[in-house]
Amino acid sequence: MEPTRILLVEDDPNDVELIQIALDNYNFVNKIDVVSDGEQAVHYLFGRDGQPPTQPLPKLVLLDLKLPKINGVQVLERIRKSPLTRNLVVVVMTSSAENNDLKACYDLGVNSYIVKPLDFQQFVEMSQKVGFYWMMLNRLPPLD
Repeated sequence: MEPTRILLVEDDPNDVELIQIALDNYNFVNKIDVVSDGEQAVHYLFGRDGQPPTQPLPKLVLLDLKLPKINGVQVLERIRKSPLTRNLVVVVMTSSAENNDLKACYDLGVNSYIVKPLDFQQFVEMSQKVGFYWMMLNRLPPLD
């Protein structure tokens, strides 16, 4: 059986560490793959140089918006345009509370948009709740 994967697209190492700490304490995630920019996220999901991806698709993508190379909105756009990934669960976790970002993400079909709390404990709890809901409670159609 394939491990239950989350793709974490986050360029802030502190946020990566907090999310990993929050999710490592639960048995609903077997593997958290981390990439630090939008270009790496695109390669992870779609492959590189004509080659297919090297791993199966994740069950959940946690996506920051403020990313180097390709921003999170552009990554989301690519995910939703491809028949291979259009049904992936994408949760934006960002520091941006800008209405333009919120609207752009929902216009592209994001599943959820969460503004990261500044408080350490709130951040950890929010990460746990997001992971639990999308990995354990939410029902997904099969990926083709």
